[in-house]
Amino acid sequence: MKKRILILLLLIVSYGFSQSVNDFKSVIIPLKFDFTKVENQYRLATLSKFNLNKAGFEAYYTNETTGSEFNNRCSLLYFDVVKEKSFLTTKLHILFKDCNEKIIFQSVTGISKEKEFQLAYTEALSKAFVSVFALNHKYNGIGVTNTQQAIVMTAVPVTIPSKSSTETNSIDKNNTNLFYAQPVTNGFQLVDSSPKVVMKVFKTSKVNCYIAVKGNTQGVLVAKDNQWFFEYYLNDSLISEKIDVKF
Repeated sequence: MKKRILILLLLIVSYGFSQSVNDFKSVIIPLKFDFTKVENQYRLATLSKFNLNKAGFEAYYTNETTGSEFNNRCSLLYFDVVKEKSFLTTKLHILFKDCNEKIIFQSVTGISKEKEFQLAYTEALSKAFVSVFALNHKYNGIGVTNTQQAIVMTAVPVTIPSKSSTETNSIDKNNTNLFYAQPVTNGFQLVDSSPKVVMKVFKTSKVNCYIAVKGNTQGVLVAKDNQWFFEYYLNDSLISEKIDVKF
């Protein structure tokens, strides 16, 4: 009886999310999750890629070279495993997110009572994948374009640090190109003094370079001579815009 109820719940979950998930062909997998200390600890990344391919996705690690079709990062799903707080058990659930950090799908929680870590994490993740398999993922060929995934961000309240001098306040107020960085998963969102989110930047392997998304424009935020520049291509021409960011 319990098994039938679980299957019914999984089908309901599948119905609620399958349309959105089917818009995506490929999934990007991090080698290290927030709760792990080293890359591929407990072989979670390896197991995730194996199961995602089995579930019908094209799965890639973050450090793998992908084809030109992946130049649009909003055409990709981003995979994550979350560890839930628990006593004497290991609980994990899976998240699929889009390029704007919106959750497209959340799995059921996989639970293991195994005491040995490797067995516990493997069992819990495998149980969480049951609901991923229940999605019966099949890419619909439509894909997700930059226009469809244009960043629609709700302004997040921000406390702007008080300045130590009236002069500094005056400079900041008159500088309409001054942004404040607020931490988000894998990077920052840049807000102005409204506050309004105007850009999202995502970490790369270099501390002075971020993948940057501003509206429908994708480029990089790069530091040069202690100044930040938003660089992107427009009609095959490289555009470099100087911006002021307070991290």
